[in-house]
Amino acid sequence: MAKTVSLPETVYADLVSVSDELTLMAKKPISLSMAVHLITAVYRAHMSNPCALDAFSQQMASLDILSPEEFDKVWDDVPSKKGKEKTKKKKA
Repeated sequence: MAKTVSLPETVYADLVSVSDELTLMAKKPISLSMAVHLITAVYRAHMSNPCALDAFSQQMASLDILSPEEFDKVWDDVPSKKGKEKTKKKKA
């Protein structure tokens, strides 16, 4: 059974962008859920390498990670990258 996930707008927009890129690569439609599944598979394949797992674990441990509530608030307030690019292009 399908489950609903709530994403900040910028994260959702990034997921849509990845789905579009995967669609172009596959030359077949890739839904958002398919994109999440593929991203997860790539993550698991990468983390199966002990060196990659160790390096990633060290990076994660050294990050000043926001709480889930802080993350949601911050990322809901951040304008999307595409919005910034359009603004820059208009000014140039």
